[in-house]
Amino acid sequence: MSGSDSLPRLRGNADVASEEKLSGEKSKDISVDYANATDLKAEVIDKVGGAPVFVSSISKDEPIVTRKELWSYYLYYNGDNGVGPNGFSMTLFQSLANAAGYDPVKGVGSSCSAADASGQCVVPWGSGTKAVSSVVLVANGASFAVMTMIFTTIGSAADYGTFGRWLLLVITCVCWAAQYASMSLTSPSRWPVAMALYMIGFISYGATLVFYAALFPRLARNTAHSRKLRDRYENGEIEREEYEVEESLEKNRISNISTTHSNIGYIVTLCLNLSVLLPLASNPKVNNYTLVLTNSYWVIVGVWWFIFQQPRPGPALPKGEYYITIGWKQIWAAFKQYKKLPYTFIYLFAFFLLADGLNTTGTLVSICQNDKFQFSFLQNTYLGLSQAITSTMSTLGFWYFQKYYKVSTKKMFIVTNVVTMMIPFWGMLGIWTNKIGFHNVWEFWAYNVIFGLFQAPYYAFAQTMMAELTPPGFDNMFFGLFGLSNRASSMIGPNVIQAIIDKSGSNWMGFPFLFALCFCASMVIWFFTDVEKGRRDAVQWADEIRKKAEGMSKGSM
Repeated sequence: MSGSDSLPRLRGNADVASEEKLSGEKSKDISVDYANATDLKAEVIDKVGGAPVFVSSISKDEPIVTRKELWSYYLYYNGDNGVGPNGFSMTLFQSLANAAGYDPVKGVGSSCSAADASGQCVVPWGSGTKAVSSVVLVANGASFAVMTMIFTTIGSAADYGTFGRWLLLVITCVCWAAQYASMSLTSPSRWPVAMALYMIGFISYGATLVFYAALFPRLARNTAHSRKLRDRYENGEIEREEYEVEESLEKNRISNISTTHSNIGYIVTLCLNLSVLLPLASNPKVNNYTLVLTNSYWVIVGVWWFIFQQPRPGPALPKGEYYITIGWKQIWAAFKQYKKLPYTFIYLFAFFLLADGLNTTGTLVSICQNDKFQFSFLQNTYLGLSQAITSTMSTLGFWYFQKYYKVSTKKMFIVTNVVTMMIPFWGMLGIWTNKIGFHNVWEFWAYNVIFGLFQAPYYAFAQTMMAELTPPGFDNMFFGLFGLSNRASSMIGPNVIQAIIDKSGSNWMGFPFLFALCFCASMVIWFFTDVEKGRRDAVQWADEIRKKAEGMSKGSM
């Protein structure tokens, strides 16, 4: 499964409204005039403090996306599929902690895996103990907190110069290093080290998804098809409504194909893992070897993006500003625009809740799954394959259905939201019965299949929804906020759930809270997010910023 995991464009990215030449009159719709612009890299300076507030990095001369570049973009996501940092690393960490812990009912020295074990397992934590499940959730919550700091501090800074290009490379290398370091995790006593490496890998993995997604807007607006559409629209050959639909479909095409590649990579990686897990099943280091193989696959297919990516730099960092502080200024300034971009921020708020619910639900189900299958990498590989195959089929199926019937992104996203709500609801039923509610082997097979069928498209449509609502040229700023909503929100869920588990002693008591989160978020998206209006608000806002920059530039001459 992959995430993620992004949008606007040069007058032709999905939602630009410009002059309607068919009537020969100037349209009342706000537009970003790329036809006469040579370079729209613009800064708007705060009139009071003189500090830069917003930056638009759209240039008319941006290179057209080449076949090699687009395929290298897909291949990076093919390798960045999450099998290692989002799956096996957590399983290895939880396995070592479980082996180092003891059953609190039986006392110190007892085994959590004994036949007569109570089902509870604790490890030393500070001056007392903490349930292993809670420790895993604490690690998740802390990881999301660090991600929040990353996205708020340097997310918007990626719009300047080539910082974004190098940022993705450095974060990717950190993730690769953490995965290779897993070879040192060979005994239960090293579970704290496993926790640290899991967190480093998970944090850097989450960051790669966000900064990879932020590249999507620039690519989408510079494909040959997008350029052709824009030219036809500017020449009056097609109307605005047709242009918006076709441009949106082009963005959905790239988003869905990249998500499909991530799922294909998921399948390939898991199949490669079987080449180690089956013949070396009795080797005590087989899990470590598997993680190294998984990571090596990502290195081999992911490095090409850094070779074939074409330069599309933003403007230079303003004098007196620093990469580490400018992000905070821009995010604060962006939040103050909620009145001008109401639907963009309503969606960000709703996605904040939805991402928290879904991410934490996935972690909690994985904890239950690991307990049920005794932390078996082999069983998790089989389950992962069922999810990966259905994910690939569903992503393509949803895309072809949307393309054929020209269904809006929001309607497609709503379908996935229904299943998002039903997963924690099903887990909640396990509070009152052992017959259903993630207590049985068949339920985990069903979960992985259903997750693949509906939640893989969820990531593609969530990304495209944000694309629809992002002002053209402010990609990293608003995708930094999107990443903030996706990752920072998940500081809340894991910490609430681990407290519930510590108090109740039951993993299943966490599901009601997660169901409530997903339900409330879905209602906000369904009934209070107007994508069409939000898209035009975003374009109007970007145009106003551009005009301010042009006015200030002329005034300083």
